[in-house]
Amino acid sequence: MNPIRFRAAEAADIPAVVALVESAYRGDVSRAGWTTEADLLDGQRTDPVEVGALIARAGSRVLLAEAPSTGSGQEGTLLACCHIEREHAQRCHFGMFAVSPREQGSGLGRALLAEAERIARREWGCTMMAMRVIDVRAELIAWYERRGYRRTGEYKAFPYGDPRFGLPRRDDLRFETLEKPLRAEAAA
Repeated sequence: MNPIRFRAAEAADIPAVVALVESAYRGDVSRAGWTTEADLLDGQRTDPVEVGALIARAGSRVLLAEAPSTGSGQEGTLLACCHIEREHAQRCHFGMFAVSPREQGSGLGRALLAEAERIARREWGCTMMAMRVIDVRAELIAWYERRGYRRTGEYKAFPYGDPRFGLPRRDDLRFETLEKPLRAEAAA
């Protein structure tokens, strides 16, 4: 994996973020990667209004991973994104994690997750990262478990009937909360 540049999203990034998230989770293009939800949900994953609200909200950051400047014409190309938000003084929520299908499996997702954890720990002083994952996504949950997250057994109903979250193709969807303690780094 080539070096990547991380930065906070701005309002001008909204269309690119929406396009990336949709490409990673919905429709046939998402099937090129392993994170697709195309067999579970149709419809949208996010929209410009939601992304704009996340960017503007205090204690919230949409984090972007871009190709660095190399002179190849790829500089500034959005490769991955996520959303982190301080829920309270000690806990940060992680979500809207999307990696371009062509970049999945490259280590980019692992690097972006590590950067999100670093921000939560160092900049915000959080000691716990939490997320919600559709519980039938066994492969995705296993990926998070390999990175230190644990299943809590805490479930939340899927918002059936609200098209902002997608159009379910099955009736057994729910979210499970995963958590990971964010430990202080050892001094160098």
